[in-house]
Amino acid sequence: MILQFPIWLKVVGGDTDHGGPPPFVSPRTAYMVNQNSIFKQLLSILSFLVFINCNHQSNKAFKMAGEAQGTTWQITWLSENNSNYKEAIDSIFRRIDLSLSTYVTTSIISRINKNDTAVIVDEYFIEVFKKSIEISEKTKGLFDVTIAPVINAWGFGFTKKAAIDSAIIDSLLSFIGYNMVKLEGRKLIKEKPQSMLDFNALAQGYTVDVLASYLESKGVVNYLVELGGEVKAKGKKDDDEYWKVGIDQPNEVPIEGRPLQAIIKLKDRALATSGNYRKFYIENGKKYAHIIDPYTGYPAKHNLLSTTVLADDCMTADAYATTFMVMGLEKSKQFLSEHKELNLEVFFIYDENGIWKTYTSETLKERIEEIS
Repeated sequence: MILQFPIWLKVVGGDTDHGGPPPFVSPRTAYMVNQNSIFKQLLSILSFLVFINCNHQSNKAFKMAGEAQGTTWQITWLSENNSNYKEAIDSIFRRIDLSLSTYVTTSIISRINKNDTAVIVDEYFIEVFKKSIEISEKTKGLFDVTIAPVINAWGFGFTKKAAIDSAIIDSLLSFIGYNMVKLEGRKLIKEKPQSMLDFNALAQGYTVDVLASYLESKGVVNYLVELGGEVKAKGKKDDDEYWKVGIDQPNEVPIEGRPLQAIIKLKDRALATSGNYRKFYIENGKKYAHIIDPYTGYPAKHNLLSTTVLADDCMTADAYATTFMVMGLEKSKQFLSEHKELNLEVFFIYDENGIWKTYTSETLKERIEEIS
């Protein structure tokens, strides 16, 4: 399984704004109205009501849920028929785990990390690897797919925690560098055998994308896919409103009811949230969080508590949510201003002298409700 400690989201209720034209008026009902004929008016009204009823019947909401990749998942979609996608979805999870999970010892990535030179990578691996390199280049290595040795040493990876000191970190840093690994056809070439890959910063987001693509291949145009807090939404819910998700407050100690910091409306977007307030440990009175800076080899330290990123696909949102936790608030804002072509939107929660504050992308402000 791909073990990742998610920043949980909640799917929340519908919008209360019902402004604008009636939802089911169409040219078909409009042309039937004839002001000179009462009969035709009545016929038009009856046809309109039948149209509304049929539309509701053809947009029933269905839901599936389960456990995979060390977390929970749920999918809600609208369809005319209650098609059973469970077997296909379980198969997708299995195939992705066999490709990308560092916790499956026989997976493609695990065999590569063990320097098995006979490994032939699959399409899942190729897509995620290429996206990893793309983001590594954009961020100048602040996102790095080869960070596994340091993640493992700190106890957040797939091996036993090491006894950390500066000498160990310095030695491990010599094996980290996205430019030291490359694909040649369907084979992964490593410059140094000690280098290891870790896709956990974007694998769950990618899985969400694969599940969404599967639904679309079946003709589903209204859905919400959620896996461990990573989300992709398309179309609308059964009440003809856009999907909404809630962002948790960044509380280190779980609070009953899990209070929300904000509610975000998703219009054909993917969303992922990252933070240091759920996955950490305290050793000798010092807190060590799971998001590691590839430049230093140490846990990232700054005042960002939570980063929520909206993107066109969930793999991108997932990766940048982690990257911005490494960058910190000001560098993240600068990066966003320099890379508008990425079409990213963000909601950051940060600490300023013990007080929680937030930063929201300008384009997101009309689709977010902050909860005081």
